[in-house]
Amino acid sequence: MIRKHESEISWKAGMLALAVHGVLLVAMVVSINWKAAHPPMHITEVELWDNLPTKPAKPIAVTPPPIVKELPKLEEPKPVEPPPKPIVEKRDPAPPKVDIELENKKKEEALKKKVEAEKKIQEAKKQADIDKFKKAMREEALRQDNAVENKQKEDLKKLQQELLSDERVTTAKQASAVSPSVIGEFTEKIKAKIRGNVNKTLCGDGNPELTFQINVLPTGELSGAPKLLKSSGNAACDDAVERAIIVSDPLPMPADNAAKAEFRNLKLKFKPNAE
Repeated sequence: MIRKHESEISWKAGMLALAVHGVLLVAMVVSINWKAAHPPMHITEVELWDNLPTKPAKPIAVTPPPIVKELPKLEEPKPVEPPPKPIVEKRDPAPPKVDIELENKKKEEALKKKVEAEKKIQEAKKQADIDKFKKAMREEALRQDNAVENKQKEDLKKLQQELLSDERVTTAKQASAVSPSVIGEFTEKIKAKIRGNVNKTLCGDGNPELTFQINVLPTGELSGAPKLLKSSGNAACDDAVERAIIVSDPLPMPADNAAKAEFRNLKLKFKPNAE
């Protein structure tokens, strides 16, 4: 027993089967060649002659043997050299960023040191110019002071010479009245004072004798440096006596002005080791 819904499906399936068979039938009919196959006919035309034509026989062409040309010997192919390899320049690897920063920092420090060095050189040069200027000022001031001092010394020397010239006139008048014993007494006092200041170790163990000329003012002060007239033969001893004369300034002098005049130009014979 077929249900209602099953009958509908069956009907559709039957229609679909019929359609498929119909399509196959049409395809078979179309593919069949309905024309009869007959073999092709070949028609030949023949011309009839009463007599054969008289024509000279054509010479048989003799084909010469083919000329064989020797082929040129083929040169052996030269080995093809491979193309040179391209030269690739090796580039240095780029320095790392840290090295670049370090190098820049070093350059900055070197530049800074150079600037500081140049600054110090300029300051030193400036200071040298200042010192040079100060030195020149001091030398100028010292020169002026020396000029003033020299002028004062010259004035004093001139005054002393005037006094000496005046006293010489007086001394000449009073010379006859001066006692030789007074002159001898103060001469020995002068020698004793000088002998006390001599370094006798420089004069040795002998009894050397030397002569000095000394100029003495009425005050007992020396008016100039002692002058050696006769050496003892020992330069060290001569220098020791000269220093002793200078140290003994002022020398002892008599109270009489006429006697003082006798010591203005005193030639002193001196034995440093004498008692």
